[in-house]
Amino acid sequence: MPADPTRNLQRVAMLSVHTSPLDQPGTGDAGGMNVYVLETARRLAARGVEVDVFTRATTGALPEVVEAAPGVTVRHVVAGPFEGLSKQDLPGQLCAFAAGVMQVAATRPEGWYDLVHSHYWLSGQVGWLAADRWRVPLVHTMHTMARVKNASLATGDTPEPPGREIGEAQVVEAAARLVANTEDEARALTELYAADAAKVRVVPPGVDLDTFRPTSRAGAREAVGLPADALVLLFVGRIQPLKAPDVLLRAAADLLHRRSELRDRLVVAVLGGPSGSGLADTGALQRLARRLGIAAQVRFLPPVPRAELAQWYRAADLACVPSYSESFGLVALEAQACGTPVVAAAVGGLPTAVGDAGVLVDGHDSGRWATVLGDLLGDEVRRRRLGERAVAHAAEFSWDATTDCLLEVYAEASGRSAARTSRIDDAQAISGVPSAVVP
Repeated sequence: MPADPTRNLQRVAMLSVHTSPLDQPGTGDAGGMNVYVLETARRLAARGVEVDVFTRATTGALPEVVEAAPGVTVRHVVAGPFEGLSKQDLPGQLCAFAAGVMQVAATRPEGWYDLVHSHYWLSGQVGWLAADRWRVPLVHTMHTMARVKNASLATGDTPEPPGREIGEAQVVEAAARLVANTEDEARALTELYAADAAKVRVVPPGVDLDTFRPTSRAGAREAVGLPADALVLLFVGRIQPLKAPDVLLRAAADLLHRRSELRDRLVVAVLGGPSGSGLADTGALQRLARRLGIAAQVRFLPPVPRAELAQWYRAADLACVPSYSESFGLVALEAQACGTPVVAAAVGGLPTAVGDAGVLVDGHDSGRWATVLGDLLGDEVRRRRLGERAVAHAAEFSWDATTDCLLEVYAEASGRSAARTSRIDDAQAISGVPSAVVP
């Protein structure tokens, strides 16, 4: 029987260059990826695999090393100034970041890390170097892809630069395994980046079913300060054109134009902070609400901790995800786990995240969205049935299941790496040339 290639898997280096798993999701560059990294790291550690997460230091307030959970260490690497750098500036700091990662590894015995798992293309560039230096496999998760985003830009949004596309293609080629959130993302890797299909594995993200679960809607509304008889539309996410919160506001205004009797009951709650190109004009959404005449119906709130976020999901009649592009759409799954139906754009991974437990809308026309939202707000029985299906659908996803699949991917990557190492060692024995320069 062949040996299990993960039996000696003891330590994984996770790379999350541009955003720390300790950051609050919903503002800046923090979002679903932050949740993904921290949740999978915790569960890997619970299975006996130590995880070091390397991320760029953006404040001096946090110590250099933070124990995020037993067996999970977050290491803040200084690479450039703490403040004033956008994600677009970070390619110029990758060399400094890589040097910081190598300095940490240099204090450890040779072979300390068994595998590198990088998240997002910036991390993939550093992971490529680290994996090559340590002679271990590189597993990479894209989370978002430039060529996908550029094919579905919001009006006025800034396209991703060619340098990112080139960097992503390099990481796709270098990785031993590529983790895709959905079959749709797997197709994008093979069709848009010419990824070897044999290296691509689909591993759906999970949801924290202990935190996000259905409870009393009346209690949730009391907890977040909403009227018991309100009709609540909820948006959760970073405030930027890609996430399309403006589509929801325009749809709400259209709905009130058609049904003025809803004006005293409708609440549009927007939870999130400015991000990406949304940082260029942080008050644009508030001005839009005033121009549309719905400022009294819209509540703008900052990102909130997970327990409070779950209360907002439970308090909502509908959770709305009108994004132009999503590799998965964790917000949709969290809302469904709380028993709240989701209305989402039929893009990217959202059809997988939503399943048959919500409503998918083709396109971003505000009139079409208003029709769908109005129909659902007027049909309490349908909303209740969708909510029941939503809970059952979300129950099919868990972070434990995600971690089980990741361990299988790690096993495959380790097996491939072991085979490559064996060939290199054989070549060295035959040629007498040091293995580092054997092709």
